[in-house]
Amino acid sequence: MTADSRARTAAQGTAPTGDGERTGGVLVAGVGNLFLHDDGFGPEVARHLADHPQPLAPGVRVVDYGIRGMHLAYDLLAGVDTLVLVDTVPADGNSAPGSIRVLRVSAADLNGRAMLDPHGMDPATVLGRLRSMGGTLPATYVVGCVPANLSEGIGLSAAVAAAVPKAAAAVGSLLGRHSSTAS
Repeated sequence: MTADSRARTAAQGTAPTGDGERTGGVLVAGVGNLFLHDDGFGPEVARHLADHPQPLAPGVRVVDYGIRGMHLAYDLLAGVDTLVLVDTVPADGNSAPGSIRVLRVSAADLNGRAMLDPHGMDPATVLGRLRSMGGTLPATYVVGCVPANLSEGIGLSAAVAAAVPKAAAAVGSLLGRHSSTAS
């Protein structure tokens, strides 16, 4: 963990304990490859949330995982009550680039036999293999954006860049609804 990410974590109201263990809480995970234009959406939303933490309650950790799937897996093994993945998602019918979709993920949605790539990030594979690693799937949601451009290159398309604050608001709204129903 870098000094910058520790500062962002502390700004969110939580920090790892001295031995690296975390118990419970909410993890907002920005995932994606910033070298594939719009696939960098998840990390960009994580940065936005870290810089604008107001909509998030104490106890929420925001992490830019990029393509570090094993890092996400190990953090989930340390214990998380709720996971919100922020990533690109395929269009559903008439969804235009920049559209935000909020999805609930259950164990039935995942393939527990998929091969985990320690050098890559396929969130469905990471979550699917969690049980074989000794963990359990927390309450899991995806706040996703329909991409316009997944070719090689850096920078979000205009439609996806405009969706970053909308996705951040969707994360805040989702966590607000989840905490009110969990109480």
